[in-house]
Amino acid sequence: MDVEKICQLGRKVIEIEAKMINNLLHRIDHRFVQACQYLHQCEGRVAVMGIGKSGHVAKKIAATFTSTGTPAFYIHPSEAKHGDIGMITSKDLLLMLSNSGESDEIIAILPYIKQMNIPFISLTGRPQSTLAKAATINLDVSVEKEACPLGLAPTASTTAALVMGDALAMVVLEKRGFTEKDFALSHPGGSLGRRLLLRVNDIMHSDDAIPKVLDSANLKEALVEMTRKKLGMTTIINDAGELVGIFTDGDVRRAFDTNADIQHTLIQTVMTKNPKTISHSMLVVDALKIMEAHKITSLVILNHQRQPNGIIHIHDILRAGVV
Repeated sequence: MDVEKICQLGRKVIEIEAKMINNLLHRIDHRFVQACQYLHQCEGRVAVMGIGKSGHVAKKIAATFTSTGTPAFYIHPSEAKHGDIGMITSKDLLLMLSNSGESDEIIAILPYIKQMNIPFISLTGRPQSTLAKAATINLDVSVEKEACPLGLAPTASTTAALVMGDALAMVVLEKRGFTEKDFALSHPGGSLGRRLLLRVNDIMHSDDAIPKVLDSANLKEALVEMTRKKLGMTTIINDAGELVGIFTDGDVRRAFDTNADIQHTLIQTVMTKNPKTISHSMLVVDALKIMEAHKITSLVILNHQRQPNGIIHIHDILRAGVV
């Protein structure tokens, strides 16, 4: 099989699946609206069920709902018959996936679902199937053909079910007023979570780790403090502990360019006055923006008395994984 033939086959699969997904546009109707209303009004959790390839899709749909403000979980239909159905409460809603709508494992538990008197939504490829007829609402996710050259492996059908599940989840997300911050709270370990949740006081150097010298100190004392605290800078404070300036690696180079005497040069004569400062509650991502805008590598955090309360360095931000 040559390269062009391989590419043609790959494109054909994508074209078929894209066409089948596009066909779903005409099925976003009053049934879809009702399904979204049921999901939005659900006081409990959404139990998502499917078996085989539909089971894999069901797991992904459950994960999508959960991460976007609608608590959900996957339940295996075979395990449901052997006790797991007890996970479902009267306040929950059931979402069942079956392309044929006749999967034995799912049909077998329909009497129990009816007894529980909870609403359930089905996603099937056959609107006249047993499952579709039993459902409170059935959403048609049928496809004209699979992308499999043999017409056997679930491909376009599973993609269509997944896309419909995403459509439901995203509409409910909007109806709930789910925000980026809400998303970050449920993804604290992800990059978005760190960008929207991590604050300066979570990673700043504080207490004895803050480099400090009095404004009466000489250049040598400042260099010793910078070396000891290993942040490439030191704060300069007055007798009241208030910040009056900073001294950085860049200031060191500029001082040496003028042949400053390290023993006799007072730090207040070579320090940077009025340095950029921030509050401890600022988001780390906003602190990074300040650093980038002013081409600096560290920021001083002040308390209400204008005393250094912490230091944040660009390396701290990189280690935190914000960028």
